[in-house]
Amino acid sequence: MAGRLGIIAGAGELPKRIAAHANATGREVFVLGLRGFAEKALMDAYDGAEAAMGEIGKGIRLLSDAGCKEIVFAGAIKRPDLSALKFDLRGTALIPQLAVAAGKGDDALLRVVLNAFEKAGFKVIGADDVLGSLLAPTGSLGSRAPKDSDWPDIRAAAVAALKLGTQDVAQGAIARGGLVIAREARDGTDAMLGRLAAGNSSTGVLVKLPKPQQERRIDLPTIGVQTVEGVARAGLAGIAVEAGAALVIDQTQVALAADRLGVFVYGCTKAELG
Repeated sequence: MAGRLGIIAGAGELPKRIAAHANATGREVFVLGLRGFAEKALMDAYDGAEAAMGEIGKGIRLLSDAGCKEIVFAGAIKRPDLSALKFDLRGTALIPQLAVAAGKGDDALLRVVLNAFEKAGFKVIGADDVLGSLLAPTGSLGSRAPKDSDWPDIRAAAVAALKLGTQDVAQGAIARGGLVIAREARDGTDAMLGRLAAGNSSTGVLVKLPKPQQERRIDLPTIGVQTVEGVARAGLAGIAVEAGAALVIDQTQVALAADRLGVFVYGCTKAELG
């Protein structure tokens, strides 16, 4: 047993799933909630505490005092305005690195933070190391699969998503009729889907892919029931991700939602993505 697991938690279902699974398998959990993102109920449930994003030293101390050797980053956060953050002493020492990384993109920022925790002696693991069943399988989740007419959209959106990833901007894009109609911005997938007019054409595909330089232990592409619902509202045919390289929160519920709403959720091989 690797000892108590520290979960550095943002918003959403992922931190909850990881905590519940670890606890159910007999592993103690400590939740370090990021202020403004993590739910208080989650911290209360797992003997947790809260720290602001700039309080790196406080976070390291809390995790260490809780007896954590392994930590996992999980949950959504919005990219912070560095000038508005209040840093503790250890966080202040990272400001020059963070300032340089901010010009490169989100992945670069995350690497600085990850490295700080590794240098403090923690082993950083991925969400899929704790809960491997989160990884998208190959093929369809649910009864629907892409039609022949969907594949030009999948490949066009995949090219756009990889370009965004190379620029360290985002992970997702949408194509319809072989043309890219939306690109994910820093506000995320749900916001991108929300910007599309509601429709019922059942054409077009959302594709989410890891960035080519992705730090796989943090911020793998993630979809869930909310993503499926957003795709259906936008009148798209479905969602495609790379099998084994994306997280699907509650695969059973995602499959049921996809069937109920008439969309597909599909894990592509690299060969299928082109």
